[in-house]
Amino acid sequence: MKIAVVLGTRPEIIKMAPIIDETVKQGIDLTLIHTGQHYDKEMSDNFFRDLEIPAPDYNIQVGSGSHGKQTGLMMKGIEEVLIDEKPDIVLVQGDTNAVLAGALVASKLHIAVGHVEAGLRSFDMTMPEEINRRACDVTSTMYFIPTEESAINLLAEGYSRKNLFITGNTVVDACFRHLEIAKKRGFEEESLASLDIDNMDNILTLTMHRAENVDDKNRVLNIIGALKELKEMNIIFPIHPRTKKTLQDFGLFDELNDLSHVHIIKPVGYLDFLQLTSKSTLILTDSGGLQEEAITLDVPALTLRYNTERPETVTAGGNILVGSDKEVILENAKKILNDKDFADKMRNAPNPYGQGDSAKLTVDAIKDYYEKGLLNIEAPEDIMTSFKRKMASIEDDVTVKDFEEKNNALIHLVFDGEKMRFPVDDLNIKEMCVTYDEYQR
Repeated sequence: MKIAVVLGTRPEIIKMAPIIDETVKQGIDLTLIHTGQHYDKEMSDNFFRDLEIPAPDYNIQVGSGSHGKQTGLMMKGIEEVLIDEKPDIVLVQGDTNAVLAGALVASKLHIAVGHVEAGLRSFDMTMPEEINRRACDVTSTMYFIPTEESAINLLAEGYSRKNLFITGNTVVDACFRHLEIAKKRGFEEESLASLDIDNMDNILTLTMHRAENVDDKNRVLNIIGALKELKEMNIIFPIHPRTKKTLQDFGLFDELNDLSHVHIIKPVGYLDFLQLTSKSTLILTDSGGLQEEAITLDVPALTLRYNTERPETVTAGGNILVGSDKEVILENAKKILNDKDFADKMRNAPNPYGQGDSAKLTVDAIKDYYEKGLLNIEAPEDIMTSFKRKMASIEDDVTVKDFEEKNNALIHLVFDGEKMRFPVDDLNIKEMCVTYDEYQR
């Protein structure tokens, strides 16, 4: 069996590292394809070496560009590699242009696609990430899903439960794995090491890069207004170059930089940032992935957004959406700082993304599909079976598996009277409502 992995951005490399590691451990043939859509120290071969995973076999080096141009160049390069390598499955992770390109090319070549971190939905079609993740799910054969909530998103869109695998999120595996590597190294970035983080109290780590925040002066003013009043916190802000330029254009950079409790530093490497996150009292961010890392590392997060494709972090209690509202930011930040019970409740929020075994569950599921011949994408030879879509309230004492066998059916959605449930084989559905497809015998 051969697994190909398409990587394009730093978060993809980080989250796929545990799966790459597990694939190597199990002796499975592996091909790593890097799109090269970004190039800096963090994206070089040194980054792979730092994470203790193999360097890419191919680097397509597409560079930056518009969404269409970049995706098209990726597709061309990935297609050439896949035709030569002939993998049994192509794994893509998340919602980037590399994910879209890899999934489209593989599916056109009749190669199975495995979508890692499938099923996330912000329901905001102005986000390019939402378009990418939805398009990828249409082309996929296997869906590796972080939570039951994300799985239910896919069930509601009509995907078969037979192809859905709730594995948890590899971000948990990655945080645990990479934090150990980081601790061995210590802080390497001088601008961060000089702050003496180990002896600093009340650290607030800030990241802000989304256009809907940094390009809106009113939002920026509100966020900076909150930061000004959080004088009891040591605010560490690894600033994105684009964010810095925008703040300078607005005439706000010097105002923020002059605050004694705000430490603006240049962007730091992943391993340094992971250590910083683990030592923080609070995370203030508009990032998606950092919401996951924060709850994994038991650090309360306030998210500078009005929606999130990681709603599980909010439901679990480790993350609060605060938008760009100054008063909401201040209220929650001060409660985390001054109300021990409130802060402890956020720190102890149950992690919805699993316990760190996502990579093994993913690779084991792929091996099982391969051994059963389910990765083969072939034209159908049987006449299409007709079916009827039905809904029923179940009165019998019966499991999902038994109901499907008795009725020649496939259950899609289950409602237990209070919440939607994922229809695992052994779920007893007595007194529940189900939607299902009943196939002609």
